[in-house]
Amino acid sequence: MTETRVSLPEGAEVSAKSYLTRNCGISGGLWKRIKHSGTFCKNGAPAVAARTTVRSGDVLSYALPVVPSFAAERLPLDIRYEDSDLLILNKPAGMLVHPTTKERCGTVANAVLGLYAARGDMRGFHPCHRLDRNTTGLLLIAKRPEVQYYFSKHCDAVRREYLALAEGTLSPPAGTIDAPIARVLPSIILRRVAPEGKPARTHYGTEATDGARSLLRLSLETGRTHQIRVHLAHLGYPLLGDDLYGGSADEIARHALHSARLSLRHPRTGESLTIEAPLPEDMAVIVSAMER
Repeated sequence: MTETRVSLPEGAEVSAKSYLTRNCGISGGLWKRIKHSGTFCKNGAPAVAARTTVRSGDVLSYALPVVPSFAAERLPLDIRYEDSDLLILNKPAGMLVHPTTKERCGTVANAVLGLYAARGDMRGFHPCHRLDRNTTGLLLIAKRPEVQYYFSKHCDAVRREYLALAEGTLSPPAGTIDAPIARVLPSIILRRVAPEGKPARTHYGTEATDGARSLLRLSLETGRTHQIRVHLAHLGYPLLGDDLYGGSADEIARHALHSARLSLRHPRTGESLTIEAPLPEDMAVIVSAMER
């Protein structure tokens, strides 16, 4: 059951719909689910959601049925942060975030539902962004759909930083890649830099280099599919292991990209949080070799 305590100026009165959609990150679609859930209450008493008005101090509560379309599984999870609103995981390489028609098990979604089920907690899976199967690192998951909706509408509330190993030494060593990205038809996977593509901006800085390889720290201003991989390959510095975009797989069997840091403004408390995850072993070994 979700509970929300109303906070309004003294004497003000508004509809429950207006309060929840304007102040609590409830989308129009979610409001319809709440309205028809049969669980809506005001101050503990059942109420007709569409006819309810609220004042400061009122408590609204509701429960939404969770009907997952995939199975819960007990799988290991590296939890880096958790509270009543958020779950932040350190995802390993080789793991999909969400099931597909061909791969229904073994994903982050299955594992998270398994975690909730083991606690007797009936929740859905609400990822706030995606990571490619072979990208490692931090993944932000909302525990409630309204929290997920909040982040979809407040993109500036989250800053993601990546560490990557690229071929060569970038010149200049720091800068911004501003190049639109489009699909390579008829492929549903491949992307390329193209004038007709969607705007894409990647900021990068060189952390270390030995001439043959560079450790980069990158942040995204946009979130296009394969954005870091496509931008670096476009400049002639593909990620190590990224054979899809021209990188050599001699040193690492996957593209060398890691979601290393998440900085965010908490959707409920407004607190600033920064969560970090260390480089996975396959990338850390290469960085150690660069430093010798």
